[in-house]
Amino acid sequence: MPIMRKSEIKQLLPEERAERLSELRTELVRLRTMAVSGGTVEDPKRIKEIRKTIARILTIENAKETKRKE
Repeated sequence: MPIMRKSEIKQLLPEERAERLSELRTELVRLRTMAVSGGTVEDPKRIKEIRKTIARILTIENAKETKRKE
């Protein structure tokens, strides 16, 4: 199950999207650090989910930026 669906991301204000993106990147760094240092990650698939959610946010932001330029 995704952390955030595409429709949820589209409803967020740009400031909220930027804040959520920052939170997700911080969590991803923390999880990757735990995995690399030999610690156990409670839910390994969470890394993949976070990466996909970050990609969704960036895709939506880029699409909106492209529309503004046109």
